[in-house]
Amino acid sequence: MSKKIKNAKSTKNTAKSSTGSKATQPKAKKKIVSLAQYEADLKADMVPTASVEPPVQDDVAVTVEAIEKGNLADGLTFPAAKLRKRSGTSGLDAAVQILAEAGEPLTAGETVKRMLERDLWSTGGKTPAATIYAAILREINVKGAKSRFRKTERGKFTLNADH
Repeated sequence: MSKKIKNAKSTKNTAKSSTGSKATQPKAKKKIVSLAQYEADLKADMVPTASVEPPVQDDVAVTVEAIEKGNLADGLTFPAAKLRKRSGTSGLDAAVQILAEAGEPLTAGETVKRMLERDLWSTGGKTPAATIYAAILREINVKGAKSRFRKTERGKFTLNADH
């Protein structure tokens, strides 16, 4: 009895596959093509439209096109720089005014105190004295003898007489 069941099952399977109605046939393999070939095939399949405007290219398409041409710089886009609008005098310019009026060497803290009292400079920072101190030292180190400032002793600055 078991042989008959097996034979019946095998004849059912062969009958289905011989008719081709339910038998699965291997799918055709997709052909791997280059991006240029793929885009050419897409253009060939597209129906021309009456639109006069050129198609809008997105950033990815522009980048791909730039890579294909070998010029990566053409495909790169950067956001526009946002510049801060400064109001009033710069910290170093205000320090020059304060030191010129003082006529003696001042610490960065005393300079900043006078700058803020006279509204020559405004800041939202927590350590404005450290900011001005660092800026004055940076100018001395970068400009050397052409700097507007001169360090007289530890922590004190005056105007450079040569400037």
